[in-house]
Amino acid sequence: PLPGRCAYFVERKKRFCKMIPAPGKRFCGEHGHQEKENDRKRIPCPLDPKHTVYEDQLQKHLKKCNSREKPKPVYFVQDINAGLKDVVEIPEKQVTISSLSKEELENLIIKLKKATNGLELDLKEQILSHQALQEALNDPKNGESAFKHLKQQASILGNMEKLHLLGPGRCFIEFGAGRGKLSHWVDVALQDVEDIQFLLVERATTRFKVDGKHKKRDSIFERLQVDIQHLCLNKVPILEKKKLPVVGMGKHLCGAATDLALRCLVESYATCCDGENEEPAPKRLKNDKTEVPPKSSTDNERNKEDFKPVAGIVIALCCHHKCDWTHYVGREFFKSAGLGPVEFHYFQRMSSWATCGMRETIPKASTTEESEDHTNNTKEHDQPYSKTDNGSDTLQGLLTVEERKEIGALCKLLIDHGRIEYLQQQGYKAALQYYTESAVSLENVLLTAVPEP
Repeated sequence: PLPGRCAYFVERKKRFCKMIPAPGKRFCGEHGHQEKENDRKRIPCPLDPKHTVYEDQLQKHLKKCNSREKPKPVYFVQDINAGLKDVVEIPEKQVTISSLSKEELENLIIKLKKATNGLELDLKEQILSHQALQEALNDPKNGESAFKHLKQQASILGNMEKLHLLGPGRCFIEFGAGRGKLSHWVDVALQDVEDIQFLLVERATTRFKVDGKHKKRDSIFERLQVDIQHLCLNKVPILEKKKLPVVGMGKHLCGAATDLALRCLVESYATCCDGENEEPAPKRLKNDKTEVPPKSSTDNERNKEDFKPVAGIVIALCCHHKCDWTHYVGREFFKSAGLGPVEFHYFQRMSSWATCGMRETIPKASTTEESEDHTNNTKEHDQPYSKTDNGSDTLQGLLTVEERKEIGALCKLLIDHGRIEYLQQQGYKAALQYYTESAVSLENVLLTAVPEP
């Protein structure tokens, strides 16, 4: 071992541990069980066996272990946005696509084309930008990957501006926030606007957050570490205290997370806020004899019309193969088209053909120079795919690459159209559009929704 370092040899890494032990000790705290000290024994932690603890200090350790179950926040309501409660209609076993016979696959494709017949297949291009990101977009220090992220964020902000969503007196909720870059740019765009709040929803702990950049600003940033499935916005203190119109947003909100977010906004929050915006009549002193005209019913109706709990929704969609029938908001649309959970299962699996098809794996040499922004923001949809990722070899004799891409695109469109129908039934004007070029991101569809006037 190196001088002053732990004497434990890590077999897996074929080297000695590099931790520094306490004065007079040969081993660090993690490997202290190698050193007999008054017969004290170290055992694996029952909450997380990846680390050890002295057996005689176990109870003390369990109270402060980072792996312990933490108390649920006030806004945690079990499965409030989960959707389908009864899972009886979902088959227990699903056969993989590669196991389907030629006839079964052909029947699925016929059903898919019949269901998408009449839908708008060519989405409108709405590739916009925003002044707030111009300096960053023109900065030569940003690498290619960072530039792609910035172009997407700029277009999302441009679309929000076009829908008049970038305004005062609103709470912006970023679902699947990660480092919080989208909220950061919205804050930059609204630096001269008063009375705005940001809620960043992310179930996992995140490194390299950009939240610290806002400490010297008047904007209110709050992180909610909770799964969207259990998030009740009405119980979030800042929204409970002051019923604010919210703007839901997300950049590449994977699969079922989009459905959970939509239900969280238009069912959980919007429904509970309705009827709670009427202002109470002003209090009068005992000696005050001035008559206050009663509030007319037309005034109440006008106030209700002015307040929209959800001012708008802007979500960049992705990873349709991670959708789930139990959470999917477009189940009624699927049923009206004569489709059910079995077809949904296959369509969501086939949707990945649109983005990963049979592309050649990107050479490693082209990915060596990655920017910090890309390193910390990389998700499944940004990863290179190999030929065999989707069992494509078994289908090579049945479908060409172009046919697979076309079928995958139809699957994505069908799933997204179910979301549009759901929002329309809830009283929103919803649309799908391309918000960036496919060269920037293969997941380049943006879902937008605003309340119907």
